[in-house]
Amino acid sequence: MTSSGRIALTIPLKPWFQDHCFGGRVVLPAVETMLLLADKISTQHPEVDIRCMENVRFAKFLEIPPATKSLECLVEHQTESDGRVQVKLLSRIQFKAMSRVKEHGAIVFSPANANSLPTPTLHFEQPKSSVTEVNVEYLYRELVPFGPNYQTLQEILYLSDCKAWGRVKAPDLPIDPVQEVIGSPFPLDGALHAACVLGQQSVDFVPFPVGFARRLIIRPTQPGCCYHIRVIQRFQTDDELGFDLDIFDNDGQVYETITGVRMRDVSGTLRK
Repeated sequence: MTSSGRIALTIPLKPWFQDHCFGGRVVLPAVETMLLLADKISTQHPEVDIRCMENVRFAKFLEIPPATKSLECLVEHQTESDGRVQVKLLSRIQFKAMSRVKEHGAIVFSPANANSLPTPTLHFEQPKSSVTEVNVEYLYRELVPFGPNYQTLQEILYLSDCKAWGRVKAPDLPIDPVQEVIGSPFPLDGALHAACVLGQQSVDFVPFPVGFARRLIIRPTQPGCCYHIRVIQRFQTDDELGFDLDIFDNDGQVYETITGVRMRDVSGTLRK
């Protein structure tokens, strides 16, 4: 038996969201969408493990209009017969005679007893093949033009044909209670920036994440702390790139693994 429902959600807009832009417009970061959905579903369905996110997709940008202090949205949740819960972030667009619901993000969470968290280790190794070094000042000026709060990559990003290595720092900003479980959103955002730059070596568009297969949070990343990131490009088609990402510390302790990241050209999304 399945069950479903919708909950109203008011999203308070944090000042640093203004630094996350695409196509000249401010949009809600995908990593914040995951935080919001994890927070809401942990209240509605405390039986799920929010540290494991599967079948994640980011369908449409949620634009943040100028001078807006909050956004009114909906959270839709559906429980399947196997205990898994799918949760979606929706917004309602009002026309003169009707309204339409638009999906912005979706995640599937499993019951807590369905996941066993590994304890992997991973050590940074300087690539042995030819490497391109990208200074992050240039990167954030020309390749990923975000404002200062989202400039999480540090110093130099190293690129080979199919891999990227670098360091990220989570800004020392206030955290919500859900972040005590799944960590700061900024290290993963920085790892996605690295994947975007790695992908730009082989395509003539700016790759943006549209979803991924699985995100496993083994340890929560902390505000004010630095981490290593590794990006591996797994595939390329005419319109899509695929990556795996890892976030780990100086001792090789892995904090997050993200597999099956899909990135595409989404330049037309804001016009739809």
